[in-house]
Amino acid sequence: MVEKSNLHPRNKHRSRYDFDGLVQVNPTLGGFVKLNAYNDASIDFSNPLAVKALNQTLLKQFYNILEWNIPPQYLCPPIPGRADYLHYLADLLASTNNGVIPQGEIVRVLDIGVGANIIYPLIGNREYGWHFVGADIDPVSIANGRAIIEANSLSSSIDLRLQASPLAIFTGVIEQEERFDLTMCNPPFHGSLDEANAGSQRKWQNLGKDKRNKSKSPVLNFGGQAAELHCEGGEEAFVCRMVQESAQISTQCLWFTTLISKAANLPSVYRVLKLVNAHQVKTIEMSQGQKKSRFVAWTFLNASQQRTWFKN
Repeated sequence: MVEKSNLHPRNKHRSRYDFDGLVQVNPTLGGFVKLNAYNDASIDFSNPLAVKALNQTLLKQFYNILEWNIPPQYLCPPIPGRADYLHYLADLLASTNNGVIPQGEIVRVLDIGVGANIIYPLIGNREYGWHFVGADIDPVSIANGRAIIEANSLSSSIDLRLQASPLAIFTGVIEQEERFDLTMCNPPFHGSLDEANAGSQRKWQNLGKDKRNKSKSPVLNFGGQAAELHCEGGEEAFVCRMVQESAQISTQCLWFTTLISKAANLPSVYRVLKLVNAHQVKTIEMSQGQKKSRFVAWTFLNASQQRTWFKN
């Protein structure tokens, strides 16, 4: 089977989906599998129920997550791309640990905006055994995430915290003297609801759906609530605020990181990183199919402090 060579070498989803095997894992998925225009087995990726069934199956087969669900209209993430971010984060940690990826629950990761799907903690814990703290401003997301954690007996490995202030990122989540090896984030990238709807319409059209009925609000495969999709100022403002807050807890984290979906936002992020005197900044490029993405990582620790981080 043709490999998706643009995904990380350790990504378990480099091969095309084996729908015959996946249906054996989750027979419910079979109701959504049909032959596409190329006579290959596939699903309708514009159907949110089909995408959710696919995610449930992938999580069960590859990560031993037996129970997973999300509320209607909440973000249903594409798993291969989410796994890629985690594998590159593992490489980042290895770069400051003599080339060895640190594993086990001694490694602590903070996921900002964990969402109702809690996908990063689930995959990261199964792949590397890391302990995760997930933060979100949405009580429904926190409640759903806790249900997933309980159903899969992961309460000792994943902790969720409600961020009480919509304008805060780390403040109110990270406790005094608490340390994290990594922070990660998939920030809201739209600046308004109208911008988010326009982006949804483009995705709908790219999936080959009806382009004529522009007044109809499309039901998208990946969905998303307001806090997941947009915030005032969009991705640029959110990440710049994150960088500024990170300087207040500069010695409590080894690497701060965040996805950046729009390359045009990078110059602003770099400027703020310079203003807060980040000691080292890295930009890691990623690719999933035709989609290009990247994450920015920064640390306030010098080379000597980085080398001794895990020893301490």
